[in-house]
Amino acid sequence: MTITIFTGFIILACSLAWLFSSDLRLKAQDFFFVLILQSKKPFYSAREFAQQFNDAAAPKQLQSYWHLQQWWILVAGLSLFSSILIFAFTRPVTPTKIETDYLRSVDPQIYALLDGQILAPPPEVEQSLIEEAIISARHIEASQFSVQAKTFNSNIESLATSHLHGDLVSADRKWHKMNPRYKQRLLMVFKIMQQRYGYEMVLLEGYRSPERQNALAGNSHITRAKGFQSYHQFGLAADIAFKRNGKVVISERDPWAMQGYRLYGTVAESVGLTWGGRWTSIQDYGHSEYRMPGLKKTAAMAEQLTADSQLLANHLHDAFE
Repeated sequence: MTITIFTGFIILACSLAWLFSSDLRLKAQDFFFVLILQSKKPFYSAREFAQQFNDAAAPKQLQSYWHLQQWWILVAGLSLFSSILIFAFTRPVTPTKIETDYLRSVDPQIYALLDGQILAPPPEVEQSLIEEAIISARHIEASQFSVQAKTFNSNIESLATSHLHGDLVSADRKWHKMNPRYKQRLLMVFKIMQQRYGYEMVLLEGYRSPERQNALAGNSHITRAKGFQSYHQFGLAADIAFKRNGKVVISERDPWAMQGYRLYGTVAESVGLTWGGRWTSIQDYGHSEYRMPGLKKTAAMAEQLTADSQLLANHLHDAFE
């Protein structure tokens, strides 16, 4: 579409140059008149009018053909006005505009926090990095469980172990499935953590289906929330980890990662999110959620909020087709 608009402007510019240049018009006129059969009467009238129209633009004929000069001004004005309309109605719809309009209407608070600067999500983390992180977490668990875990906090259920039982490899990490009200808050946290503290963050799991939630609820050490009881089903929660030297770190028993989780909790709370690290029953340091005011945890509400996310995703798909 951009190429088409650019080509149209080039053609328009060349056409206007031809219209306003007497010499160019004479050369073009002579060329086309050679191709036209002079014996046909309709062409004589067109030739005579074209000649008058051409003469009207010559500086020495301004007084004689002033009435035709008005047509030149009209043609130029209409051409420029048409180009503006073409650009306005054919410019592509950007992801920024779509999400900006949505947040402006449904969540003025986050729109004000962002100051109109909609944040773009990072690329989805590679599956191989998640698998490597799980293996690394297993080694840490095996070597530190007996002593360091009890010394640190005997009540902590390891985030790495929880996600291993929860089949982290198959978790959904699609950003577009999260509701923009939560997604933009989380992306703001990502940005602050990177710029202020040097922590690069990755998304481990965003939207979670009610079926997967019920399966995870079978293990009370992972979660006690069943389907539609967790904010994951509404696209309003996510689990994160950190990336260090090109590798994902998911174990909270890593001191560097644990420091990052605590910073993450502080930053997440500063933008209106609830951090799982403050829970008393199951402390989930990588979890945050947006407890949207007035939210009713029903299947209908979950469908509505995820439909909003999908609608935006469909708009983006159509915009770039």
